[in-house]
Amino acid sequence: MGDTIVKSEGVILRPDEIRPADRGGGAKTIPLVTPGIGAESLINGITIFAPGAAVPFHLHNCEESVMVLAGDALVIIDGVEHRLKPMDTAWVPANLPHRFINASSTEEMRIFWTYADAHATRTIVETGETRPIAAEHLKRMS
Repeated sequence: MGDTIVKSEGVILRPDEIRPADRGGGAKTIPLVTPGIGAESLINGITIFAPGAAVPFHLHNCEESVMVLAGDALVIIDGVEHRLKPMDTAWVPANLPHRFINASSTEEMRIFWTYADAHATRTIVETGETRPIAAEHLKRMS
């Protein structure tokens, strides 16, 4: 899906046909709804965490909703830990530090995320580096 496809009548996306982007640290993302297909007000996708994988503390310039699709998740939102199982959903307000961790050392974890802005950004708390979420989708896995 490296090409831009703008459709005004809607698009059907099949995650099993989209090559994931490698986010590093054992996480890979399948971008779904993006500006590349015509989205103007939200983006979403699926992130797959290897056993024990985690993303660093970060925040976004907009709200985020995350549903656990599979596995055993630990989410830390503004310093408070929550254990999530499949179908549990987290809502994170803009600019609130959080992170997701695969709590299993043997099983994969999958989450479905939605950002309330097609131009969402991620700021890593430790470094202060801010990048567009879309930049993470450019590193396709071979």
